[in-house]
Amino acid sequence: MPPEDRVSDQLEQWLRGDQPKTLGSLIDAFGKGSFAVAFVMLMALPALPLPTGGATHVLEIITMLLALELVVGRSCVWLPQRWHGVRLGGGSREKFINVLLRRIRWLERFSRPRGRWLFRRRVTGMIFGLAVFGLALTAFLAPPFSGLDTLPSIGVVVLALGVLLTDIALAAVGLVIGAAGVVTVITLGSVVVKGAGDLF
Repeated sequence: MPPEDRVSDQLEQWLRGDQPKTLGSLIDAFGKGSFAVAFVMLMALPALPLPTGGATHVLEIITMLLALELVVGRSCVWLPQRWHGVRLGGGSREKFINVLLRRIRWLERFSRPRGRWLFRRRVTGMIFGLAVFGLALTAFLAPPFSGLDTLPSIGVVVLALGVLLTDIALAAVGLVIGAAGVVTVITLGSVVVKGAGDLF
């Protein structure tokens, strides 16, 4: 992949630019069809192995909305105007995203276009949307302060990177990670909820 086309370089340029680090400016920078890059940035914080206590629910809700747009066949991102101002950088969150950039660069070293023809099909976008919706919903429903939203969120990020890099193998890895996250949330989440119920 030529250096100028690298996803990490494009994201870094956006992060270090003068524009506000909001969801609206991200969509403006990467184009109205920038579903995958929006998924990466929205789920970067939930993907961190830290209990968030529900602080990331807004990001997960926006992710689910965008995923549904893919499912119904939209090719352009649409968001309510008030969500254009959702911040994706700045302060400590920007430090988290810088860590993500390092991870993306590591993946780019090993990734190459595989199954590119699949990504040109409309049905692939719909399946992509369904997978992202299911994983984001799982992260949203994970018990707060449990950290169980991490795996499904990582699954979304890796899957979306697979789409951005047109690498079906990387996308499949994201699906496997996400599926493991769903199983983890269902099994361990029920234990956490039962334990909390026993306390009260």
